[in-house]
Amino acid sequence: FSTSAAGSVKAEVQGITGRPIPGFALSDSKENFGDQIKGVLNWKGNPDLRKLAGQPVRLRFVLSDADLYSFSFGG
Repeated sequence: FSTSAAGSVKAEVQGITGRPIPGFALSDSKENFGDQIKGVLNWKGNPDLRKLAGQPVRLRFVLSDADLYSFSFGG
């Protein structure tokens, strides 16, 4: 991702119905700033995404004066 000086990137993980998964709501997402090739998104309390493995999820990205080029899940 790439943000302006005042921009940011946040993300929310939702269940199949589109409701935020507890611990992964937009309000739990830490703001990410700058230009990063391998930026890691985090949520308050550092919930572990591995507990969602095998479940269908939806991702909601909120960009403020920013560009998101790609994303992946990794270990």
